[in-house]
Amino acid sequence: MSELETRQLRYFVAVAEELHFGRAAERLGMAQPPLSRAIRELERQLGVTLLRRTTRQVELTAAGETLLRDARTALDVISAAGRRAQHAGEPTPRLRLALKPDIDGGLLPQILDAYAGQEAALPVALVLGRFGEQAQAVRDGRADAALLLAPFDDRGLDFEQLATEPFLLALAAADPLAARPSLCLADLAGLSLPDGSPADRGPVSGRRRPIGAHDNRPGPDGTDTLTESAEHNASDLPQIFRLVELGSVVCFFPASLTRRYPRPEITFLPVDDLEPATLAVAWPQTSHSTAVAAFVRAATTVAAAASPWKQERPRTAAT
Repeated sequence: MSELETRQLRYFVAVAEELHFGRAAERLGMAQPPLSRAIRELERQLGVTLLRRTTRQVELTAAGETLLRDARTALDVISAAGRRAQHAGEPTPRLRLALKPDIDGGLLPQILDAYAGQEAALPVALVLGRFGEQAQAVRDGRADAALLLAPFDDRGLDFEQLATEPFLLALAAADPLAARPSLCLADLAGLSLPDGSPADRGPVSGRRRPIGAHDNRPGPDGTDTLTESAEHNASDLPQIFRLVELGSVVCFFPASLTRRYPRPEITFLPVDDLEPATLAVAWPQTSHSTAVAAFVRAATTVAAAASPWKQERPRTAAT
């Protein structure tokens, strides 16, 4: 078998993730026929079937699932190698920290202060992203470390858990459920999160598409088909809060975030059978950076010394 090319892996990953040749071709910025030929050539080269194609759908075979996992890792390593080389050649080295705004348990200022006092510390550049994007940013070299909520896709990463706090459910204050002191997940049947997923499954960290991103699967003719739950293209807090106020969706937030953004039109309730939010710091398994090691030490030290997050059970954001 001849060696695989990066181009072949990029083509295959796009098709395997979209499970639709037309959408994958659009994502890659190319026409569909050459993409189809490239995938057939890849299957011939490997001597296995990677995709089952019917007139209605495209599915991964066992060989395809294996290649998808390894191809993602290989492409991440290649991207990271280039980005880290560029970063190392900058006149002023920096430590790039990936996080979603406000998902830091309120610890970020203290962590940055503690890190600045370390001998190996570098200036910190924040790499801001949406929910669920932080682990990938570390894997592909956009960031050197991340603060993120566990569980997440930890392929190629080392991590330390820092602290936990409750998740609270945000729902419209006018909703009948808002009159209750607490809820359980079964009470949320029929309600949707901003990305369209069922609320009674709880928050899902590390999903492939972040909160607010569409996850519609195109039909065999290339047109979009809607999932059972209506989806809302909300990707930041003001948009999500507005949808919650209108009763269109509900959403889960760490308790520390709800204390920062009290809103009279929204009630925040505990969910008794929901696992807590766990804040972690993550970095590449292959990292030998003294600056990254210093940041991890600062984060773990601050988290250990901080007072435990208060376990308040607020009925509304204003209380």
